Formats: sequence, C-alpha cells, structure tokens
Amino acid sequence: MTARYGGIEAGGTKFVCCVGAGPDDIEAETRFPTTTPEETLGRAVAFFRGHGTDLAAVGVACFGPVDLDPASATYGHITTTPKPGWAWTDVVGTLRAELGVPVGFDTDVNGAALAEVRWGAGRGRDPFVYLTVGTGVGGGAIVNGAPLHGLVHPEMGHVRLPHDRGRDPFPGSCPFHGDCLEGLASGPALEQRWGRPAQALGPDHPAWALEAEYLGGLLADLVCVLSPQRIVLGGGVMAGPGLYARVRREMVRLLAGYVASPAILERSDDLVVPPGLGERSGRLGAMALAEAALTSTG
Repeated sequence: MTARYGGIEAGGTKFVCCVGAGPDDIEAETRFPTTTPEETLGRAVAFFRGHGTDLAAVGVACFGPVDLDPASATYGHITTTPKPGWAWTDVVGTLRAELGVPVGFDTDVNGAALAEVRWGAGRGRDPFVYLTVGTGVGGGAIVNGAPLHGLVHPEMGHVRLPHDRGRDPFPGSCPFHGDCLEGLASGPALEQRWGRPAQALGPDHPAWALEAEYLGGLLADLVCVLSPQRIVLGGGVMAGPGLYARVRREMVRLLAGYVASPAILERSDDLVVPPGLGERSGRLGAMALAEAALTSTG
C-alpha cells in the first residue's frame, strides 16, 4: 500500500495543506490565512483529521527563522520571527501531539529546494539553490543531496549588499537590519520605496533596474560561496517585466569574468531559471519532508 503523507506550506501570509502520495497523487488541498498560531495550526490539524486516520507522516516547510537542531529544547519552534504572535511557537510539538505521527520540519525555502531537486528544475543539479522573492526574501540550498543546515539555516535574504544611498536613499524595510537584501528588494520594500505595489510598476520603471542590481548581487555572492549548478528564482516579485534576464545580466556583470565557467559566461539562462514546479514547490517540499521523517523513524 502506498504511504499517504500530509504537507504544510506554512507561510507568514497563508498556510497551504495537502494530502497525498506525491506530486502526481494529491488527494486534497486547502489554504487559509495565517492568523494566530492556535487558530492556524488548529485548522491544519482539522484538515488532516478530516482526510483519514492513516497518514504516515506530516511535513512542514515553514516560515522562520526556525530551530532545526533536534538536540535543542526549542527544536521545531519558529524563533525570532517579526510575524506578530508567532515567535517561539512550537510547530512540531503541536502537530505531533495532535496527530500522533512523525513530523518533518525545515524552512519553507529548504522544503521548496528539496522538491525542485526531486521533481523539478533542480534534478541532477547539486549544489542547488532555491530563492524566493516576495513578501520576504529567502533561500534554501541542497548540498550533497540534503538541505543545508548549520548553526541554524541559511538566511540568504538577510545578506548585506552595497547600498548607494545617493542613488537609492530608501533606508530599507527589514525590522532587524534595515537595508539588508530583504529590506531593499522584497515586495514590501518595493511598495514602500515607490508608493505602489510591484505589479503596478510599468516595464520602464526605474524600480526594475535597481531590483535586478540587488538580486544580481546576491546571485554573484552565491556563485562565489556555494558554486551552485542551478539557481531557481521564485516568488511574486519575479513576475516583474523582464526581471529574469535583467538579474542574469547583473550577476554576470558583477562576477566580472572571474568565475570562468561556461554556465556563467555562455549559459546564464540555464543557470538561473524559474521554478519547475511553479507555485507547488513549497507544499510538495513539505510532503518530501514528511517522507524523510518517516524514513528516519522507521
């Protein structure tokens, strides 16, 4: 009998829950706003209980920061998030207690990266990086077949990049760092800087050249640090007109010929690509985390 898994793409704006055996066998799916921890996790539990008692495991690809150290007293918690009411929420403990099954847990972007490597644009590419640019900016990496952890987990959206305040006087929107990458290039940063949301900015608006410069800077840094064989760029901001091509050009320009790989010099359109799984990467990654949790406890 094929195992059935539950997946939760736990975002700061909405939760998406699904039940199934894999990307081609999704039995049910629901989504709802991220409100309080009690209400939101309660709705997730009710969804899974309403779809049978034979779930093998549940996986959570979660907004963060989160504690991924199994030896830590706060393993499975969301930690220092600016999301009101969610700091130090015990996600894993709550789901284990309510559902009585193994719970896989990782960042939302590590989960998405895992799904893309398994079923999408990252197949056969290792190291691999998945980045999302939307309400926030986050990145996950797969190295030697597994999500990259460490002291905590990568925080690619909070790297510091050159910020020419003469050209861009915007101080940044990040409540922790001001003008880190997320503070300069996220969807809220675009709206605060220009006075209207990203989707309302025309193709000739100066926002896009600046956005490409910041994102290209991050990609150049990632090429130097992780040497990924492919980088996926997802998230709502990437729907900006011509943004993929602009970002690739900026990455190449900033690397200045130093990384002498044909993937940079000749095939950047194959190195930096959209998600192969579209907007399903997060929830499918959660299902992959569920399967991994079952394997590790079996």
